[in-house]
Amino acid sequence: MPVPLLDLKAQFQSIKEETMTAVLEVIESQRFIMGEQVGELEQAIASLSAAEHGIACASGTDALLLPLKALELATGDEVITTPFTFFATAGAIANSGGKPVFVDIDPDTFNIDPDAVEAAVTSRTRAIVPVHLFGQMAPMKRLQAVAERHDLRIIEDAAQAIGARQKIGGEWRMAGELSWASAFSFFPSKNLGCWGDGGMTVTNDGELAARLRLLRTHGGAKQYHHEEIGTNSRLDTLQAAVLLAKVKHLRDWADRRRKQAAAYDAALGAIEGVTVPPVHDGNEHVYHQYTIRAARRDDLKKHVSDLGIGCAVYYPKPLHLQPCFSEFGYREGDFPEAERASREVLSLPVYPELTQPQRESVVNAIRKFYQ
Repeated sequence: MPVPLLDLKAQFQSIKEETMTAVLEVIESQRFIMGEQVGELEQAIASLSAAEHGIACASGTDALLLPLKALELATGDEVITTPFTFFATAGAIANSGGKPVFVDIDPDTFNIDPDAVEAAVTSRTRAIVPVHLFGQMAPMKRLQAVAERHDLRIIEDAAQAIGARQKIGGEWRMAGELSWASAFSFFPSKNLGCWGDGGMTVTNDGELAARLRLLRTHGGAKQYHHEEIGTNSRLDTLQAAVLLAKVKHLRDWADRRRKQAAAYDAALGAIEGVTVPPVHDGNEHVYHQYTIRAARRDDLKKHVSDLGIGCAVYYPKPLHLQPCFSEFGYREGDFPEAERASREVLSLPVYPELTQPQRESVVNAIRKFYQ
């Protein structure tokens, strides 16, 4: 049975009427730029993230880039992050004037290793950008301790983790709640995706929120008046309307993703050659991706793909080995866990609308390969 890696058409059919109604309201109003739905969405996402302020922008990349620009990084200033993530994480650091400093990952969760972060801090370090990879939060309590010891800012890359949470001191804390700023992506394939590009930064810092609102509109709060040099990074009203229609379903979609993952764990956990993704105690995973480690990964990927089953490698080449970062002098072997992960990981279909027969087709294909 063919199984797509992601089925956005199935999602659309389940919410077609309410989404189209929301879009038509925008079309009839003809307020396509910064309409009232943008502000409503900012409030909704900030509330979801237990943050005071939401600042919508044009992409998840900009949601990272704008707070990094607000740091006013000077030449040689360092920002510590992971090499096992999408390019935008380190690209935003470089484009804001900073130097990405990579450290290795926890082999279980694929998230940044706090001990490695601590060891990488220098007198030029200004910030830490942890990535909540695949929908599981990085160890924020330990990262906060490092940041406090060295007077650093934390900017969460939560592009894959909207709605994820972590228990700290007996209380649930949300992705986006525990840092100076946090970035979300609304790229169509995300757990909460729009119909194009879109993003949002959330923060509890009122001064930062005001600064980000300036930066996203050419550096000015009033048209044709500019306090600083900003950029054009506004979320279209149409996209905000789509997201408002979807966000009310997000909790249910996350619950269904976790059920899909639990079924995979039960079915794949006993297969020799497959390691299912562990969830660390105190984390509530939202499974943007369900990512296994697989022996003979490339052969498995071909086998599964030949059967019409969608799968993907996130990510095939760590960032420290990308040509665009060669000036920083990293070499193969510098971050062995990130490099090993890039050779072993394979992401499987885990979207809420995945049917049991489809999921069983995925499992049977993997089981047949290892038999």
